[in-house]
Amino acid sequence: MIHQSTELKFVSDDIGYGVFATSDIPMGTIIWVKDQLDRVIKKNDLSQFTDANLENLLKYTYRDRNGDYIFCWDHTRFINHSFFPNTMATSLNFEIAIKNISKGEEITNDYGTLNIIEPFYCKRTSGSRDMVRPDDLKLFFKDWDFKIEEASKFIFTVDQPLRNLLTPDQSRQLQLIRNGEIKFPSILDNFFIS
Repeated sequence: MIHQSTELKFVSDDIGYGVFATSDIPMGTIIWVKDQLDRVIKKNDLSQFTDANLENLLKYTYRDRNGDYIFCWDHTRFINHSFFPNTMATSLNFEIAIKNISKGEEITNDYGTLNIIEPFYCKRTSGSRDMVRPDDLKLFFKDWDFKIEEASKFIFTVDQPLRNLLTPDQSRQLQLIRNGEIKFPSILDNFFIS
């Protein structure tokens, strides 16, 4: 489930729709939690889909560490890619704001964290990347881990409207992180090795 202070808005003909903040969302806020309504489609079940449904499935899902496809039931599936995202997926099955997000700002993540199947080009906004690749997790996990680690310092100091959707295991791991007993798990744990 996505944070309630978000809305779906049309961006452009080229991009389609995007998700935007309806109020300020501070760094460290859990912006999305995989919940019971999100559908897990086993990688071996893809042959059961019609071509049209398979096309939509591949467009609006991400792959988890097992190679299964996760279809988010809400407008999370419309979050657009950015090489400089304001949210980041974690290996704890939730996404966190890695920056302060202002009211009206588009919510973005880096599709390089989503175990994509085929590489694709994106408009370069600055920096050296202009392509999202299937192995981006292996290439950039250290930088992404650092961003998650910095943002996670605020998890316990900002309002967390999605806290009640965390599983007991997620809550336990966050408590261990808070107590300094473990570090935040690496985003590399999400990498699907085919």
